[in-house]
Amino acid sequence: MADVTMLTYDTEGKREDLADAIYDISPTTTPFMSTIGRTKAKATYHEWQTDNLADVDPTNAQLEGADAVAPALATTEKVGNRTQISDKVVQVSTTDDVVDKAGRTTETAYQLAKASSELKRDMESILLSNQTGGAGGTGTARTLKAIQSWLTTNVVTAGDGVDSTAFLEENLNEAVLEAYTAGGEPSMLLVSPSNKQAVSKFAGIAEQRFQAPSNKPTTIVATADIYMSDFGTLSVVPDRFLDNSVALVLDPSMASVAYLRPFKKTKLAKTGDSEKYMMNVEYTLVVKNEKAHAKVSGIAPVA
Repeated sequence: MADVTMLTYDTEGKREDLADAIYDISPTTTPFMSTIGRTKAKATYHEWQTDNLADVDPTNAQLEGADAVAPALATTEKVGNRTQISDKVVQVSTTDDVVDKAGRTTETAYQLAKASSELKRDMESILLSNQTGGAGGTGTARTLKAIQSWLTTNVVTAGDGVDSTAFLEENLNEAVLEAYTAGGEPSMLLVSPSNKQAVSKFAGIAEQRFQAPSNKPTTIVATADIYMSDFGTLSVVPDRFLDNSVALVLDPSMASVAYLRPFKKTKLAKTGDSEKYMMNVEYTLVVKNEKAHAKVSGIAPVA
């Protein structure tokens, strides 16, 4: 007797087995923006002031009864940064928004959520770059001055001074020393993922992970380790948007993002059978006093 069993191989009309989810592992964390402060800008050129105390005078001894003589007083220094506009535009056909799809309610809502994450990634990458900034003009966009361009006082070149250009523990200690000597109180070491692996091999960090202060709660950002320097603890934070050639020693309280126009979603004019939205933001980087920070530059893998 012939086998008449119906098998799936022969069955027509089977429904597609599509999971009602979308899996995306693109990195979206922005440790730099998430850690530094947030403030408001009121013009396209945002300004603030810095100041320094007079140099220490180790010979400050005065004659009894002498007339008081006032030294020349230093004025504050005014510095600033240009605001930069970043945007993402989403356009979806009316039909695409009403057809039934897995993993999202409407295509517009899904694409706008993606655009928001993409915009934040762009900002993190821009803020951490060595972009020098520009005033812009007709046909040229304004650009902000990014963190690597701001840090000019406390700069250490990677390597041992001979052949290697790897990120060494002595480079980190020198950078922390320079920032501390200038008056800074750095508490964060921001590195690329590959340099995070290099830092994990530093001689002291393995045991220091268990030596964070026990008399108060320790706040660690993301997957940070704690590095105990001679001048305080540093949270070692990997940032996927920082390039491998630099490591940043930062005091997060001495930097912030200033927003002239916060994130905004705007529905644009309808020009056909589709809906168009623009998500944009206008912002700049405030480095309150660049001497509070330090950077290690010229990092490259050892051959």
